[in-house]
Amino acid sequence: MHSNRYTLLYAAGISVITAVILAIASEGLRPAQEANIALDKKSNILRSVRMSSTDRKTIESTYSEKVRDMVVNSSGEELPDVDAGKVNLKNEIVKAPAERLLPLYIYSGESGKIYYIIPVRGVGLWGPIWGYISLENDFNTVYGAFFDHKGETPGLGAEIAESAFQKQFEGKKIMSEEGQFVCVRVVKKTDKFALGDAHRVDGVSGGTITSNGTDAMLKNCIEPYLAYFEKLKSNAGQTDR
Repeated sequence: MHSNRYTLLYAAGISVITAVILAIASEGLRPAQEANIALDKKSNILRSVRMSSTDRKTIESTYSEKVRDMVVNSSGEELPDVDAGKVNLKNEIVKAPAERLLPLYIYSGESGKIYYIIPVRGVGLWGPIWGYISLENDFNTVYGAFFDHKGETPGLGAEIAESAFQKQFEGKKIMSEEGQFVCVRVVKKTDKFALGDAHRVDGVSGGTITSNGTDAMLKNCIEPYLAYFEKLKSNAGQTDR
């Protein structure tokens, strides 16, 4: 029979060897993991402009050919020295809007039409929710939207990740007729809404907290981009003269 000392040393040795093997495996798999994360992000961005392909080559080639990224701030200034890929949206959304780095993705569609894709992130019932919302080049009309979540309840809050919910956003407006930012609001089907159908989508039945979180997320994440969009509209107006 082995002594207690031998047993402890044997167990410690096995633990160290196992830890080393796991660390080596983790490092070896890291490039593949990072590539999959990057692919998922590209796919989600493209889904916000109504491209639903799951083919890896199609996603990579379409993104490479049609999407460019940049970073702006809430004053409407471009930040060319900041890499959009290195901006952590989770950290940025808790800052005051004036302090945020704002990633922006520009998609060149058919016939050269441009769409502006804004990343959004918020909180649902059980954890983070996130996604992308694309605007047409009038900076008012929603072209498409994509949302996902970490742990919302299936059949309830998790419905934000379903196409039936997301398609409601197509064609909605973020600006009122008077030119004020009102966003697209996520509202209970039974609630009256003074702003009208152009600015509302129906919330998820039974998912009130997640619907409210999505509503707050959109306003919080879209509004800081307005100064940059105003600058683009102003520049376009001067070019047309």
